[in-house]
Amino acid sequence: MILEGGNKVDFDWLLDVSAGVSWSKLQSIILNPENLISLEISTEELEVIWESHLKDQIPLQYLISKCPWRDFELEVSAEALIPRQETEFLIDVALKKVEDFNTGRWADLGTGSGAIAISLAKSLPDWSGHALDISNEALDLAKRNLKSIVPDANVRFSSGDWWEPLKRWWGSFDLVVSNPPYIPSDLIEELEPVVRYHEPRLALDGGLDGMNASRKIINGASHGLAKGGWLILEHHYDQSEKITNIMKNIGMEEVSFEKDLSGIKRYACCRKK
Repeated sequence: MILEGGNKVDFDWLLDVSAGVSWSKLQSIILNPENLISLEISTEELEVIWESHLKDQIPLQYLISKCPWRDFELEVSAEALIPRQETEFLIDVALKKVEDFNTGRWADLGTGSGAIAISLAKSLPDWSGHALDISNEALDLAKRNLKSIVPDANVRFSSGDWWEPLKRWWGSFDLVVSNPPYIPSDLIEELEPVVRYHEPRLALDGGLDGMNASRKIINGASHGLAKGGWLILEHHYDQSEKITNIMKNIGMEEVSFEKDLSGIKRYACCRKK
């Protein structure tokens, strides 16, 4: 098998996730070239996947239909955004805010593949959960993932625009988490081809300033959150001040932000009085 071009880190990821060749195994080969290792898929399959990735700029996650995230592996498809590493820390931020709660009700607004919902269901087993998305195809994907990973979870799925499907439960949410589309429309064309051409624009495009969805979510929090309930929102790297100002302007308390692993202000937090 001869493979040329592309990013070595990406190919190492493909070997690990698709062929079962971890970094430690690769290191053993480098140190002892005579060592043999077995692959979970054929070299021919690996070559086809890699060539498709290079030629058509298709994300590797879509080509192998899976993506490791936190402590589980998700089915992924072009119907939903590929879960990012920085969103893993969003879960840690959210769980820290409710560590003193015994039980409650949470919601994942714009669930996509279900990554956030599954993490919350695993970490808060005594809570009731809600996962919603405007894309029925994304919801179907999230349902499959939840059934596969946390089959006994108490999670209700709803289709619709942000808070709208949750009206009957307004005022009862102790934790609402969202990673909404937040990229300004005019920046979409500047994204890497693997993102721009293959991931759903619906999950990327946040409107003129990138904050259309964020405004709806924050404004809806005044109705949807229970007293003392938390909203945790991921946002674009340059939106922190604007997002937190909106939170303050609608009367939210304990407004703050958290930084991602790169030190960028990435998560806005607020609490209802």
